[in-house]
Amino acid sequence: MPQTDETGESNGDNELETAGGQQMGVGIALGVAIGTGLGVAMDNLALGIAIGMGVGVAIGAGLSNR
Repeated sequence: MPQTDETGESNGDNELETAGGQQMGVGIALGVAIGTGLGVAMDNLALGIAIGMGVGVAIGAGLSNR
């Protein structure tokens, strides 16, 4: 349900921002999972997670801008 501000005008943007934030969170979680896998494969967990976080943020930003 769209929220209204003190003037009674609809503030439906909040719902879109929440959905975008959730998708960004999903992208970051996916990035951590990918990064952990890369880190184990490359024998360098920190580097793998760093790469995965970058990928996850990019995926999350792409999902939230659909």
